[in-house]
Amino acid sequence: MHMELHENKTFSGFVLLGFSDTPHLLYLLLCFFLTMYILCIAGNVFIFILIVSQHQLHTPMYVLMGNLAIVDVFFTSIVVPRALYGLLSGDPYISTHDCFFQLFLLIVAGNMDSFLFAIMAFDRYCAVCFPLRYLLIMNRRTCICLVAFSWIIVCLHSTFYTWLASSQLFCGWAIQHFFCDYPVIIMLSCSGLSDTWQKVDLIESSIIIFSPLLLILGSYVLIIRAVLTLKSSQGRWKTFTTCSSHLTMVILLYSTVIFMYFRPSSIYSPAYDRAISIVFSIINPTLNPFIYSLRNKEVKDAMKKMLG
Repeated sequence: MHMELHENKTFSGFVLLGFSDTPHLLYLLLCFFLTMYILCIAGNVFIFILIVSQHQLHTPMYVLMGNLAIVDVFFTSIVVPRALYGLLSGDPYISTHDCFFQLFLLIVAGNMDSFLFAIMAFDRYCAVCFPLRYLLIMNRRTCICLVAFSWIIVCLHSTFYTWLASSQLFCGWAIQHFFCDYPVIIMLSCSGLSDTWQKVDLIESSIIIFSPLLLILGSYVLIIRAVLTLKSSQGRWKTFTTCSSHLTMVILLYSTVIFMYFRPSSIYSPAYDRAISIVFSIINPTLNPFIYSLRNKEVKDAMKKMLG
């Protein structure tokens, strides 16, 4: 079979080994995946409906939060239903087309999260540092342009990586994961990426992943500097409270991204990758709406109003 794959890369598909090495955890994993998926859908859809229905939340920050809720539902839905199907049916097979389509959607959704966080950080910077001009800067047209530009960038980025992965010659078919992720697919390549493509890979991925992070960090340095000049301690506390929920989500996202995609190859293990992937693709999108609703006074007030 290895020889056949080496001679002809147009084979029919891959095998997602997933959690096949832990059959004793089958029912526990089923309950966990299903519970987290229901919580993710319920939490994010509720936040989206809350933002749409409550007029006081029709501001740029909450419009961006609504976009984030939809992306998080999209992100988790790319991973969890297929994982649940594999656990319930015992069928590990995934066609080549479905695998690369899942990879494309996964890269789009994962990177869109970080771009939305960057736009939200810029929004907070404008609100804190330019309060009188805030609605002029972050108007409807600006928000639409920033979000549309982000979608274009992440789709182009994902197209490049999906093409790069799909153009490889594969000498294996068993993916040591529960979904089709870029690093585990490249590991099946007969020769791996050439030195040139490895450099392009590193440079391009670093720009796409860390540019939003640098914008977020730069925005918060300026925000903190502006907040420290406020004379009112109540004003400082309110600003820090509003920004802390956003920063918490950023830390959760980037800590898992760095551990997942920028860790030394010497510490690679399938179990390690699966654990980090669960946090990255399931737990983080589930926690995001709860972090915002529990730590944001305006959201809590809107919830009380909507619930009577």
